[in-house]
Amino acid sequence: MQQDNKFDSIENNINGSKMLIEALHLEGVKVIFGYPGGAVLNIYDEIYKQKYFRHILTRHEQGAVHAADGYARASGKVGVAIITSGPGFTNAVTGIATAFTDSIPLVIISGQVPLSQIGTDSFQEIDAVGISRPCTKHNYLVKDITELPRILKEAFYIARSGRPGPVLVDIPKDISAQVAPFNYPNSIALASYKPTIKGNTRQIKKLALAILESKNPLIYIGGGAVISNSYQEIKRLLEITKIPSVETLMARGVAQNSPHFLGMLGMHGSYAANMATSECDLLICLGARFDDRVTGKVSEFAKFAKIAHIDIDPSSIGKIINVNYPIVGDLKFILKELIKELQDKDIKPDILKERVAWWNKLKKWSDTHPLRFNDSPDDKNVALKPQWVIQEVGRILGDRAIVTADVGQHQMWVAQFYPFSAKRQFITSGGLGTMGFALPATMGVFMALEEMKEEGITDKIAISFSGDGGVLMNIQEMMTFVESGIKTVNIVLNNAYLGMVKQWQDFFYEKRLSHVNLNQPNFVLLAQSFGALGLEASNKEEFKDAFQTALQSDKPSLINVWIDREEIVLPMVPGGNPLYKMILE
Repeated sequence: MQQDNKFDSIENNINGSKMLIEALHLEGVKVIFGYPGGAVLNIYDEIYKQKYFRHILTRHEQGAVHAADGYARASGKVGVAIITSGPGFTNAVTGIATAFTDSIPLVIISGQVPLSQIGTDSFQEIDAVGISRPCTKHNYLVKDITELPRILKEAFYIARSGRPGPVLVDIPKDISAQVAPFNYPNSIALASYKPTIKGNTRQIKKLALAILESKNPLIYIGGGAVISNSYQEIKRLLEITKIPSVETLMARGVAQNSPHFLGMLGMHGSYAANMATSECDLLICLGARFDDRVTGKVSEFAKFAKIAHIDIDPSSIGKIINVNYPIVGDLKFILKELIKELQDKDIKPDILKERVAWWNKLKKWSDTHPLRFNDSPDDKNVALKPQWVIQEVGRILGDRAIVTADVGQHQMWVAQFYPFSAKRQFITSGGLGTMGFALPATMGVFMALEEMKEEGITDKIAISFSGDGGVLMNIQEMMTFVESGIKTVNIVLNNAYLGMVKQWQDFFYEKRLSHVNLNQPNFVLLAQSFGALGLEASNKEEFKDAFQTALQSDKPSLINVWIDREEIVLPMVPGGNPLYKMILE
C-alpha cells in the first residue's frame, strides 16, 4: 500500500476516470479484472491510456470478481474488479457475496447511468447500492466528482482493515467524465469506523490462566488465522502449550505440521477432530465464526467446554455460541500477548498428567479412525479414486502448489487429502459454497504468483480442482486463460453426477436421484476449442502421464479425470446432528 505519494507529475484538474486510474496506482494495484460496457466506457478509455497496471479481460463479470477474489486470497492484497451497470452488476453479485462471506478484501468499481437518469428506469439502470447492501462491507454511490478521491481512499482502507470484505464504488457515467482537482488523501480517519486491534489485557490474562488450568484443551483455528497472517504466532502457541489443534475448511494448512494436529473439524471433519471438540474442557477459537457446518447441533457443540473466542469482528462473538472468554481484536497482536503470558509458565503436575491422558485418547482416535479410502488397484479397467488423484498431485507438488477447489465432493476430498503446509495454499469458497468459483479464481492466483516472482518466489504453481458440474458454470474463462497467457493446471474430477447432491439423496432421500445425472461435453475438445491443452485420464498411468504433460506445457490445461461414480465423502455428520454422531462407512 502506498499512502504518502505526492502528485506533482499529475495535472491538477483531471476527469473522474483518470482519478480512478491514479488512485489505483497510488494504492499499489498491479492487476485488475473486468468487463467493459456502456457505463464504464470513460473508465476503459483511461485504462487504454495508462501503463500502471495490467487489465485482464474476463468473459463474464462473475469471473472477473472471482478472479479478483482469488488474487486477494493468494496475495493478501486487495483485489480489484471493474464492471458495468445493470446486468453487468447483477452478474457480479455472486462473486461479491462469495468474497463477503469469506471476508476477502475487494474493491469493486461499477459503472452507473448518469445522475440525471437514476430513478428513471433508464437503459441498464439497476440499484447497485441497494442490491449490494447485504453482501458488501460498505458501498458508495458517487454523486460529487470532488468526493471521488476520498471515497476511493476510504474504499481501500475499509476493504483491507478490521474484518476485511468487499467494498463497492458505484460511479455514474457523467461523474467519470467530469473534471475536478485530484487531491488524494494520504491517510483516512473515520469517526464511525475504528477496528479494535489490541485485545482486552484482562481478558487475555484470564485466558492464559484458563489454558494453564485446563485438563483437556483444544485450539480451534479458523480462516481469520489466514487473513491476519498469524501463522508464526499460532506455530509458537502450539509449540509452547502442546495443545492439540483442529482447523476449519478456511484454515487448512495453518497447523498441518504440528505434531498435535488432529485434522479438519465439522461435517466432513476427521473423527479425532470432531470427538476432541465434543469432549474438550476448554475450546480456544482463533478467528472462526462457528459456522453450522462446523458446529453441527449447536446445543451439543463443545458442551463440556469453556469457550474462548478471539476475533476482530465483535458481532461474531456470542452470535451463535455463548463464550466465556471473549476477546475482540487483531488475532496476530492478541496471540503475541497471549504467548507472553504463557511463556515460562509451568503446568501443575496433576494437570500435566491429565494432559498426557487426553493426548493419548486423541491419538488413539486418530490411529483407529484415520481418513482413508479403498484405493483402486493399478488395473486399467478399475475406476480411479479421486482421493488418490489428489494425493498424487500433493506428492508431486507439495507446498509448491497453490490449490484452488470448487464446491462439492471434490472440495472436501481436497481438504482432507492434500498435504497443505504453506501459507495461503488452499483457496476455496467456504461460506457461500459457490460452484464455478475455482476456474476464475485460479486466474487471480496465477496473477498473484506472477507478482511473487518479482520478490524472488519463483517455484509456485496454480492448480485447480473442479467437479464436472461446477466447472461448466464458468468454463468460458478458459478463453481468458489462453488470451492472457495464464498457465495453470485445471483438473476436473468427473463422476458425471452432481456428486454431493447425489450423496445426500442416497443417504436421506431413499436413493431417489432427482436431476443429478449430468450429460457430458467432450472436455478434451472443449478445452482445445479455446486454444488450451485438453487431456483425459481414466487410470493411474494415464493420469500420471497427463499431469506431467500439463506441467511441462506452455499452455493452460484442463485434465478430465474419470473417477469412481459411487465414491462418497466420509466421515459425514448429517445436518442437525452433533459432531460425535458421524457416518463413518
